[in-house]
Amino acid sequence: QVQLLESGGGLVQPGGSLRLSCEASGVIVRMRAMGWYRRAPGQQIELVATITNTGATNYAASVQGRFTISRDIGKKTIYLQMNNLSPGDTATYYCNLEQSPPVPAEYWGQGLQVTVSS
Repeated sequence: QVQLLESGGGLVQPGGSLRLSCEASGVIVRMRAMGWYRRAPGQQIELVATITNTGATNYAASVQGRFTISRDIGKKTIYLQMNNLSPGDTATYYCNLEQSPPVPAEYWGQGLQVTVSS
């Protein structure tokens, strides 16, 4: 069983920065990608950024140029550096891990609250 431990959320003023971390533990058979998703109040969950097992990254248009996803393979950890935050980034952020066949699976973290407010 894979578990995802998230950290780094909180309250920040507009224009500020936060760094989220997500450490995976357990037996990962074949990871395809890890990433961050978010759900704002009253909204559907949306992709923020992903990074594949080859290091390829993908970003939502709304965060492109402000957010950077990175990873530390040895620590089985991904990071999300969020800069120039705005109130529109307020949401619960979830870490996600996708596993490829022969044991396809998807895992989610508990979620981190990020609030951008003055």
